Amino acid sequence: MKLGTLEIVSASENPDLLAPPVRDFVLALGDGGGIGVAEIDPQFSDTAAFCENYKINPKEAANCVVLEAKRGDKTWFAACVVPGSARADINGLGRRTLNARRASFAPMERVVEETKMEYGAITPVGLPENWPILIDKAVFDSEYVVIGSGIRKSKLIVSGKFLVGLPNAQILKGLGKTF
Repeated sequence: MKLGTLEIVSASENPDLLAPPVRDFVLALGDGGGIGVAEIDPQFSDTAAFCENYKINPKEAANCVVLEAKRGDKTWFAACVVPGSARADINGLGRRTLNARRASFAPMERVVEETKMEYGAITPVGLPENWPILIDKAVFDSEYVVIGSGIRKSKLIVSGKFLVGLPNAQILKGLGKTF
């Protein structure tokens, strides 16, 4: 199957294209959950460069950003998944949904350490099961969406509906703000 100029293959049959926690999650599905993967040039992993180089509409791509939320003495991580054409409303809807006093982008080193994924390729697939995953409704409504694979040399292709089945996933209208 092709999407833009991407050649999509079965993720479960190509585990070398997945970060270890993503691979483990996909293989645990048994049938692979219909997840596709496409190998890419790592220099084009960032959303804008990726979409331009591989002829993908930014609305068909999604970004996953990791937040560090705080309330009192408690600190926790959460993921926000928004269309590639939008920015996550982390200090508004994201913070309120997490019932946090403060929310900000999590430090890169901690994100890499906690997820066992490469920075710039973080994906909601395979995140620690106790992390909330906030998904913009536009991503959920997508027939398919291109997201990170946990490593910069590939991308996952999943249905938007697949993402709601992830542990602690929640759909939010307006999480992604267009720019």
